[in-house]
Amino acid sequence: MSARQAEVDVVIAGLGPTGLVLAHTLGMRGVSVLVLEREPQFYGNARAVYTDGECMRIFQSFGMADRLLRDMLEDVPVQMMLPDGSCLATLKSGDRQYGWAESHFFYQPFLETALADNLSNYPTVTILRGREVVGFEQDDAGVDIRHIAAASSGYGQAPEAGGQGLHAFEASVRARYFAGADGGRSVVRTQLGIKMTGRSFPNPWLVVDIKARHGIEGLRHVPYFAFVCDPECPTVNCVQPKGHHRFEFMLAPGQTKEQMEDPATVRRYLSRYVDVDRFEILRKLVYTFNALVAERWRDRRVFLAGDAAHMMPQFIGQGMNAGVRDAYNLGWKLHAVLSGAASDSLLDTYERERRPHATAMIREAVRVKDFVSVSNPALAMLRNGLSRALTRLPAIGPFITRGDFIPRPVYRRGAYLGLPRRRWSGREGTLMPQPMVRASDGCRYRLDDVLGAGFVLLGAGVDPRALLDAEARTWCDRIGIRYAVIYPWGERPYGASEQCWPTDLIELEDVSGDWYRWLKRAGARHGSVAILRPDRFVFGVVPGRRLDEATTKLRELLGTSDTSVQPVLPDRAASRIKPSVQSKEAA
Repeated sequence: MSARQAEVDVVIAGLGPTGLVLAHTLGMRGVSVLVLEREPQFYGNARAVYTDGECMRIFQSFGMADRLLRDMLEDVPVQMMLPDGSCLATLKSGDRQYGWAESHFFYQPFLETALADNLSNYPTVTILRGREVVGFEQDDAGVDIRHIAAASSGYGQAPEAGGQGLHAFEASVRARYFAGADGGRSVVRTQLGIKMTGRSFPNPWLVVDIKARHGIEGLRHVPYFAFVCDPECPTVNCVQPKGHHRFEFMLAPGQTKEQMEDPATVRRYLSRYVDVDRFEILRKLVYTFNALVAERWRDRRVFLAGDAAHMMPQFIGQGMNAGVRDAYNLGWKLHAVLSGAASDSLLDTYERERRPHATAMIREAVRVKDFVSVSNPALAMLRNGLSRALTRLPAIGPFITRGDFIPRPVYRRGAYLGLPRRRWSGREGTLMPQPMVRASDGCRYRLDDVLGAGFVLLGAGVDPRALLDAEARTWCDRIGIRYAVIYPWGERPYGASEQCWPTDLIELEDVSGDWYRWLKRAGARHGSVAILRPDRFVFGVVPGRRLDEATTKLRELLGTSDTSVQPVLPDRAASRIKPSVQSKEAA
């Protein structure tokens, strides 16, 4: 195949949550994107129901977190309940280290619709619905993707049936990169011949989505998310906003899909928890779940993300969130390569960073599944006794009830873009917390809203610009690195009058002291500089005297050369302080 010029930078197959986040992450940076979605309109049913503080921070990065929060239930406790209504354990966390609560329950059609509508703000993003990818070929310069009208769109009908014929709607597009975010039955993964490894679970579950007919009075007695640890019928009781609710029931041996989906059976199971006549049944479906990971996530210029790369049981609510993390990680790296700030080899770090974390999430989801779905009465009694005992222990109890057993956003040592993590408390390869900060206009903001979307040198009481030699400063400016200094609250110094004029230094105060406590636990001190990646993972924390050395290492790992760097693409925070109104508070 002969190489030819790409028509767009990136083509995305699939407009689920993974594709939506990838389109936002690229679109906000001015990357030209075409999204091909098989369905002519949204699926319209809830699948994912939960997101966490880390992913809310990702939504914040493209200005959507506060909008999505309007349709979410925030800070919802998670309970392990027994059939008699007693509580075995309650999981709740007041931790907002990433700037958001740790638990948010939502109704997926609300979330997808809001994200899709917001894509219209990006002139470089185009969405084609009712288009199905049927094949692609790649060379050293790009990927040619062929797509047709999906049968579900109505365009595939024969002319004599009133349609215009399938072949009349065949088309192709050339992209520099292609991302398959097309779900568990990924056409992209199938054509690449990539296998999934892991296992499927034989126990089917009945999922029933309902909505209150008049208000939410019929749900007042089920205020929290709950795993009902009933040996006769393990049940998931899931709260959702605006009168929506979900129940999931594990089938017993011998029960069939046809029996469980029968309206009378569905009504009987629901009646254990709600007055069925008060609700509309939106969906009933028997399904099984998988714990699978693709053998590889990259094939030259083609990438897999979301369910196309991994599928996990739903028991810790991380299936969608894993895809959101994939998209954000891949998105900023694609932009860095496309803008010339990094070489193509940077994209190899996508799978190296994301695979271990996704795999850890799958393992934990399986463990929680095993815990809540015990069907042997004797084993259930043993589980209950051990759980009560463990949650009362001084160290183990808080670890369980805060949900600290959920894998944290920490990249595996030696497998991330960053300086080596030489000590247990090292911050390299970890996600930096996001405190509220006081900016130079006297108002408070979430930290990310002030720092913008690119690399940042954040000095602890020191101007990082003054620590760079001329060559390092020139390179940092060329790839769009931003400079910031953060002081303890109330310790920002007065300056000379000439410093009042516009400057490229962002000056902040750590209002809560959380950022300096984080720095101290890392073994660093005043005068250190944190080098932050665009996703706010830490490239390194170094003494000021080592900043030149650290930026040289960053330059080396990005694999860029001065001549290859193009003008930096637009930054959402280019005006230095450009946060959403909802994130701003009076100082």
